[in-house]
Amino acid sequence: MPVNPDAVGTTGDPAETSWTTRDTLLYAVGVGAGQDPLDRSELPFVTENSMELTQRVLPTFAVVLPDVTGALGAIGSFNPVMLVHGEERIHLHREIPPRGSVSTVAEVTAVWDKGSGAVVEITSRSVLVDDGEPLFDVVMSAFIRGEGGWGGDRGPSAVSEIPEGSDPDATLTWSTRPEQALLYRLSGDRNPLHSDPSFAAMAGFDRPILHGLCTYGFTGRALLRELCDSDPARLESMAGRFSSPVFPGEDLTVQIWRTGEQRAAFRTLGGDGRTVLDAGVATIRG
Repeated sequence: MPVNPDAVGTTGDPAETSWTTRDTLLYAVGVGAGQDPLDRSELPFVTENSMELTQRVLPTFAVVLPDVTGALGAIGSFNPVMLVHGEERIHLHREIPPRGSVSTVAEVTAVWDKGSGAVVEITSRSVLVDDGEPLFDVVMSAFIRGEGGWGGDRGPSAVSEIPEGSDPDATLTWSTRPEQALLYRLSGDRNPLHSDPSFAAMAGFDRPILHGLCTYGFTGRALLRELCDSDPARLESMAGRFSSPVFPGEDLTVQIWRTGEQRAAFRTLGGDGRTVLDAGVATIRG
């Protein structure tokens, strides 16, 4: 079993990542923003020169910025084909600027034994280089098939906060495009699982699948619109668990339940009604 459970607590060296206005615009298009040319609420995310608007950044852009390779290398070797995204959580300390640089320290915060595989959790904390103040934290977990079974702690299970038996307070459906994964990969995740049919077949799929973080970005757009009036400064945190792969071209339906004045539960459904992102929780600044 190559995955090392004793890697918990290992941190990587600080790693700097920079981005430009082009990167933030491309990310927004990669998660489906701007498909409606008459929708001015998304123009700040996909243009930098629209009349009477200033460019702004989708909060979920935070997921593409942290460099976690140092921490990830500490867990040992494994077959990358066997890795699937488990959960993703972001906490925004403030609004992300259209251009800038962050310094990120990533830490292995958990390695859990799920029997059929291992779950590895990495927490990254990023500060804006310009002022040294926190900008966002990102917690991601990955399930690595075939790497469990050493008798370790199974870890917690995701719990949904959706009120049982209640209808959602808001439902929004976005359409993904057949080439959506090819657009999204230009923001940094070049995993061939999302572009190469031969590689996808090795992982058991009949065609490339959409990045889980692309689905996450589509979902974040819905939360931003329904809970924050499209103001990225108001989204404080967003967390969810990936439960089923999505294929480019599918519709994504986001269901949202307001569970408090500044808190909401959500889930995202695929085109056939199956849940693809669940146990979702978002918090909002007043």
